[in-house]
Amino acid sequence: MNLGELIKGFEQLLDRHADEATIRAEGTRLLAQLVAHDDWLPQAFARPDPQRYQQYPLHRDAAGRFSVVSFVWGPGQATPIHDHTVWGLIGMLRGAEYSQGFRYVGPNQLVPSGVPVRLEPGQVEAVSPAIGDIHRVHNAFDDRVSISIHVYGADIGTVSRSVYADDGSRQHFVSGYSTP
Repeated sequence: MNLGELIKGFEQLLDRHADEATIRAEGTRLLAQLVAHDDWLPQAFARPDPQRYQQYPLHRDAAGRFSVVSFVWGPGQATPIHDHTVWGLIGMLRGAEYSQGFRYVGPNQLVPSGVPVRLEPGQVEAVSPAIGDIHRVHNAFDDRVSISIHVYGADIGTVSRSVYADDGSRQHFVSGYSTP
């Protein structure tokens, strides 16, 4: 599968007005086919930055129904604890990353939820307010770049989301996109 076929597959899936569980299940299969091969991502969308991870837009649906993004993790780079507010699928293309879920156990009491999940090339993980949407992600390697391909149920670079401090307090942000 190539990127154009992935986009077409998501367009057809969303045109059917499938429920979110179906979108996550069928979308996982589509994304797994794309990240099964690491020979298609243009170098402009695979460049790391020494200061912070990069979020490059690969496709933004004209109707805002979904977006496809390459996340490029420099050695040791990580996100803050954050949410998405929409469904999302993370497919590992190159390297590896860890995702640690979080949940509230009371007002301003955010705790880890389960053990960190390690994503290896070809694997796909889902996030959503319906199944768990708060996590922190980091490159599994301190000496090399890792790249994951994300599909979100909105134009994620324009969505108002939150980052969370260790005490559970939150601050709103809009991520935008990196420039290839």
